[in-house]
Amino acid sequence: MPAAALKTKSVSQPVLIDLPYAPLEKRRLPAGRPREWYVNHNRRLKAMRLAIALLDSGVYLPNQAKNSTIRRMAEDVGIHPPSDITCHMVRALMRYSR
Repeated sequence: MPAAALKTKSVSQPVLIDLPYAPLEKRRLPAGRPREWYVNHNRRLKAMRLAIALLDSGVYLPNQAKNSTIRRMAEDVGIHPPSDITCHMVRALMRYSR
């Protein structure tokens, strides 16, 4: 069942919840940008995926997310081990999302 319906007492309409999550179809990145732009773009995406995985696993504070913790999570999720710069970006995302 792709969506579950919940009924509430005050509203007669069911509330739809999307289950399970299906990622959007990937599109090609725009051509003609400097290589550094693509590197930074992919690094931001990786940091975002890792930050979400850490938050889902119960790591809520940036000081709890050491490089070793982030790299272990990357291994669990199936992502290549992140660099020190990417680990720093993960902590920055966790810090500024509050």
